[in-house]
Amino acid sequence: MPVGPAAAPGPADPPRRIGFIGLGVMGRHMARHLLAAGHRLMGFDTDPTAGADLPRAASAAEAVDGAEVVFTMLPQGQAVAEAVAAMGPALAPGAILVDCSSAEPWQTRQTGAALAERGVAMVDAPVSGAEWGARDARLVFMAGGAAADLERVRPLLMRMGRAVFHLGPLGAGHAMKALNNVVTALTALVTTEAMLAGKAAGLSPAAMCAVLNVSTGQSFWSTERLAQDVPNRAFADGFRLSLMRKDVEIACRLAEEVGIAVPLISMGRAMWAEADRALPGAPVTAIVRWQEDRAGLTLTEDPDPQRESREP
Repeated sequence: MPVGPAAAPGPADPPRRIGFIGLGVMGRHMARHLLAAGHRLMGFDTDPTAGADLPRAASAAEAVDGAEVVFTMLPQGQAVAEAVAAMGPALAPGAILVDCSSAEPWQTRQTGAALAERGVAMVDAPVSGAEWGARDARLVFMAGGAAADLERVRPLLMRMGRAVFHLGPLGAGHAMKALNNVVTALTALVTTEAMLAGKAAGLSPAAMCAVLNVSTGQSFWSTERLAQDVPNRAFADGFRLSLMRKDVEIACRLAEEVGIAVPLISMGRAMWAEADRALPGAPVTAIVRWQEDRAGLTLTEDPDPQRESREP
């Protein structure tokens, strides 16, 4: 079983007919890379403004008609199942569906079984790398499914990313995605909590973040999310808080199914759920704002009283 990065494909990859369902924050960039590689792509999104510069069909069925490979990049597994149902017979036997969504492994296995009855293969290949990873073709794919099916689409994945990992049978990729995201989710909570404690003790948030980012406390959250959205108070990240909550819920259910106690993850689950209820529709970085409200502090820079006293 291949378990690590694969070399990027060469320029001679034969063009394929591709359907791409989900042209939002991530999908639009991914679709552009496939088009740039010379593939014949037709996209669809229920939002008529999403990926407006891309070739678009009027329906999911029209987008996948005649496609050899279909990509889905949707919010969760039920949306993927509904998209597959909407494709109907236009998704022909011999095609392969690659689900890059962040979905529930059990839902993925159900969808895969339904597709197999129609002679359509499925690979789950969720991603890590955020919007800029999609934009710069630097995504990491965590794949589940038959090895032969993954090899059919590996060159396409490598057009959109920098590494492909085969985790196991169908659903394994989505399991790994949830576990990756729950690590990020709990790191977000503890990093913000620690920095709020430091702020209360008189430390500068910018200085604390700078120290973390060259020390053992460094993380994706401290290097990217905090620097991106918090000092400027933008809280405009494209990934929604509700989607992170969903991934934490998936990770908890996975642990419950195999009988593993996860007390820290369970605590994080309750906190993300509370934040989602308090901030419906908010971006993921708004978890900082929620924690700030609880602490009665903000991770902003206070004026330096010594500096002010020296000013004329």
